[in-house]
Amino acid sequence: MTVSIWRYSHLVLAISSFTFIFLASVTGIILAYEPIDNQLKPYAMEDAELVTLSKTISVLTAKYDEVISIEIDSNDFVSASVVSKEGNSETFYIDASTGEKIGDIIEKAPIFKFATNLHRSLFLKSTGRFIVGLVSLSLLLMAITGIILITKRQGGIKHYFSKVVKENFEQYHHVVIGRYALVPIVIITISGIYLSMEKFSMLPDDKISHAIGNDGLSKTPQIAISDFPVFKDIKLKDVKRIEFPFSEDVEDYFLIALLNRELLINQYTGQIVSEQKESTTSLLSRWSLTLHTGEGSIPWALVLMISCCSILFFIYSGFAMTLRRRKKSPLPNNEYSKDEAKYIVLVGSETGSTLTFASAFYNALINGGNAAFISELNAYSSYRKAKHLIIFTATYGQGEPPTNAMDFEKLMHSTPQKNELNYSVVGFGSLMYPEFCKYAIMVDEMFQLHPKFKLDTALYKINNRSHEAFKDWLKQWNVSVGLQLDVPLLTERKSAKKELPFKVVDKTVSNVDDSFLIRLKPNKKTKFTSGDLLSIYPENDPVERLYSVGKLDDDIILSIKKHHLGKCSNYLDKLKENDMISASIRRNRDFHFPTNAKEVVMIANGTGIAPFLGMINNNEKQIKTHLFWGGRTQESFGIYSKIIDEAFTNKTLSSIHIAYSREQEQKAYVQDLLLEQTSFICDLLQDGGTIMICGSVAMQSNLLDYLGKMTASKLNLPLSEFEKREQIKMDCY
Repeated sequence: MTVSIWRYSHLVLAISSFTFIFLASVTGIILAYEPIDNQLKPYAMEDAELVTLSKTISVLTAKYDEVISIEIDSNDFVSASVVSKEGNSETFYIDASTGEKIGDIIEKAPIFKFATNLHRSLFLKSTGRFIVGLVSLSLLLMAITGIILITKRQGGIKHYFSKVVKENFEQYHHVVIGRYALVPIVIITISGIYLSMEKFSMLPDDKISHAIGNDGLSKTPQIAISDFPVFKDIKLKDVKRIEFPFSEDVEDYFLIALLNRELLINQYTGQIVSEQKESTTSLLSRWSLTLHTGEGSIPWALVLMISCCSILFFIYSGFAMTLRRRKKSPLPNNEYSKDEAKYIVLVGSETGSTLTFASAFYNALINGGNAAFISELNAYSSYRKAKHLIIFTATYGQGEPPTNAMDFEKLMHSTPQKNELNYSVVGFGSLMYPEFCKYAIMVDEMFQLHPKFKLDTALYKINNRSHEAFKDWLKQWNVSVGLQLDVPLLTERKSAKKELPFKVVDKTVSNVDDSFLIRLKPNKKTKFTSGDLLSIYPENDPVERLYSVGKLDDDIILSIKKHHLGKCSNYLDKLKENDMISASIRRNRDFHFPTNAKEVVMIANGTGIAPFLGMINNNEKQIKTHLFWGGRTQESFGIYSKIIDEAFTNKTLSSIHIAYSREQEQKAYVQDLLLEQTSFICDLLQDGGTIMICGSVAMQSNLLDYLGKMTASKLNLPLSEFEKREQIKMDCY
């Protein structure tokens, strides 16, 4: 497996500190509940911004024989240590306005004591504290490398919070949760490291030291405590602690610790005899403790709890992704050397997903009896007998090469080729990123400028690892090189989705394009919406077929094109009214009708119209909706006309634009319709409208090229910007 230095560092840190981070996270979840539990107790003082220190001291000195100290904790609980009229020494929570006892001091629950000791020192005292501090440092480095990885993945800091491309559950949520959780995790780790340094006396010792002059020893003019001006000016909300004089000696003072400074007050005159600011070390220690424990703040304690839960999820998802990459990342063993092979397959992959396609392609070549060789782009060399060079490459970050392609450009310029080779470049990426397939574009340009290479097929860009797009490229490549290669990429049957029975309630006769509509009714109430996918396995076939569905009433409408060798399309074509089939619904939330959009354009060709038939008939808000459709002939459109007419009658469809490719001398396609509506499309995107695309990958590719050029020239924005705003929705096959 090839990884960047950041991913490698991230992984090494995770593996080396896994056990301790797991324990710290579990105990952190428990300890985060403690301040929440404390805050829910009814001891917090009310109107703290109105109650003066003078009032609280007055009521306490009148009510008790002696007052030793008053303390206000992070929960705003006021506690007093007093000697009662009966001579008993007590400490309890008080009402700051009346001096009445309102509760006993909260005792730390055994579970919190246990969790605290385990969290702080692993029950290993100083050794444990050192380990915990070291683990905090590791977690901080992991959080920093995680932020760097997300930034690079998203294409720069400006796109940090942009929409994330979903490869699988673990990857998607690892990134999405990480974008929000890593910041509080950085705060947790920094505060934890600071507290560890404090325990080991590694911080400057700048405790407050008071210097008192002779004027602080005066007993005159003596005034009542309740009349001390300083006590009247200080609000209780600004106080941390008050220590009363131990004796009647003038050298004993009131010590008042405020939030940012400490005062000594003459017990007779009320004069401030010394005032010192809180040290930076002390201030940082207090803030570190608050940030690390969540004391006094339910919202922050909840953030800490969620962050600890996130760390546990990162442990699971991180290792799950690593294992998945390790399973699919190794290249197949070569049966031919590089100098024996006719076909050379070179791969640039950062996460391993591109290797899956390259390996499947290589295996298909070998199984077809072709001499082939596969390697990474960093292993580029001279090839004695090679005729065809096929490059599969992803793009990393902002157009950078993947790690295993970092040396390719240098090698290409320094390695001579004796023979002339035909080349093809296939780029893998996501339209979510501005630099979509940028490295593949750069590689293609390198080959164009090299005298020893000639083009087999034009640069082909694949969005979101689309199997359908890959097959479209393969078809073009087969024609170019004269092969009939078949690369099976569809996933095998999965048992996780429960199949449900559906009844055929209507089916049209196949039209001139061998296309037909079939309407299915679920036997029991089933939740789905237009744009979701119907998963079907033909009889005695382990390969899943997915169809985008339209919802009419509570039925599913599918538009199917029958292929001569298509097992599933022929299976569906043979069905008759009242026949039963088994299938399952897959939610496809990224392709649901945008109910909050101001205006919607739907673009489809052929059977891609199916989900739109459901959407326009369920457009209850009557959002302005425009359908652009491309087909062969007017007869091709006939099977859809009844549903479209009903939509116009119900005012759920605003306009329709149709291109027929076989009805006129000059062929017209759906993208030609958009060319005529450039201003309209630009205005729609600028006003927050949505464009939805469903149909063939070839149509999608041409359409996206056109839209990309249009937004760049007319709106000065890349198409990816609108996809990030979820204004571009696609489901192509």
